[in-house]
Amino acid sequence: MPCASWLTPALHDDWRQNGFGLYVHWPFCAAKCPYCDFNSHVARTIDHNQWLNSYRDEINRVSALTGPRVLNSIFFGGGTPSLMQPETVAAVIDAARDGWHFANDIEITLEANPGSVEAGRFAAYRDAGVNRVSMGIQALNDRDLRALGRIHSVDEARAAFDIARHCFDRVSFDLIYARQGQTLADWKAELTEALSMSIDHLSLYQLTIEDGTAFGDRYRAGKLRDLPTEDTSADMYDLTQEICEAAGMPRYEVSNHARPGSESRHNLIYWRYGDYAGVGPGAHGRLTLNGQRYATESVSNPNMWLKEPDTRETLSQLTVEEQAEEMLLMGLRIAEGIPADRFIQICGKPLSASGLAQLEDLGLIRQSDRRIRVTDQGFPLLNQVIAKLLD
Repeated sequence: MPCASWLTPALHDDWRQNGFGLYVHWPFCAAKCPYCDFNSHVARTIDHNQWLNSYRDEINRVSALTGPRVLNSIFFGGGTPSLMQPETVAAVIDAARDGWHFANDIEITLEANPGSVEAGRFAAYRDAGVNRVSMGIQALNDRDLRALGRIHSVDEARAAFDIARHCFDRVSFDLIYARQGQTLADWKAELTEALSMSIDHLSLYQLTIEDGTAFGDRYRAGKLRDLPTEDTSADMYDLTQEICEAAGMPRYEVSNHARPGSESRHNLIYWRYGDYAGVGPGAHGRLTLNGQRYATESVSNPNMWLKEPDTRETLSQLTVEEQAEEMLLMGLRIAEGIPADRFIQICGKPLSASGLAQLEDLGLIRQSDRRIRVTDQGFPLLNQVIAKLLD
């Protein structure tokens, strides 16, 4: 890593440039999707009151650690947070309000599946303070929904989406492409349909086969057939950029598209390498405390997190090299790139001029306005670009 490890940059206020958020992890789902490698679990019974009290206690602990701050966003992720009782969501928001100062335009997002049970709670979530919903629709045909292990239908998804639009000013939804049997023409039609649904934000993810998932097991056994080729998947990615750009929803991050002003403010805190607290099983955080930046990680087992509060979270100080690497990994994912001056402030020296020049000559990055940005040609090769800069 091209850093001077003996340097200790003055980073006491660095996080303020890019905001402070709270991530709350709800670890439960109605069913485990075969492609999912998130920390999610299916449970027969859930003591909602116990979870409410534990979330509240943990937020109180973390807010005492950070001291007074302006909180720019709260994000309820999972799992399936739309299975949370609205009272739990309200208690979390109230605890956060007590612990920190809410920004005037605070964004409070809740991830939701489009089942009828979850949609029936939308008005209560809105009344609790949620002002943005991110829906896991994933596909707009029933055959592929079944193949993905989803337990909702397209009709249910559309009905839930309509309810969400009535309850919230801001609604996003996710789609997965490069699915089994999907052609380029199929994806074009589906994406065009999604863009016609009066939305301002879309998260579009290419299906990846992860170890430790049901799809991963099937793939290794040769039973996950008819996946698009790498060339077809790359064509789908290029087509996605073309169609979304034409619809006024350009890519602002590798997999995320939005109309200007409708970007996820919470996720931008991650990508701009701001500070965020992570609460709940398996939740991660990045906190600047007394001028030092720390990584936090909560124990992933829900029962252990719930019943052993004294050992819920570990706190690890990040080295200068680790901070610089994380800033690159996160910041180059977004179209706006990273400020060169901030990298120098964190790392103590600039990135390799020869490495930057080589990538720029290849058309994979561009440097302007003292920022380093990945180009349209560079985004499909993002991992290689970052690896070159870290070499």
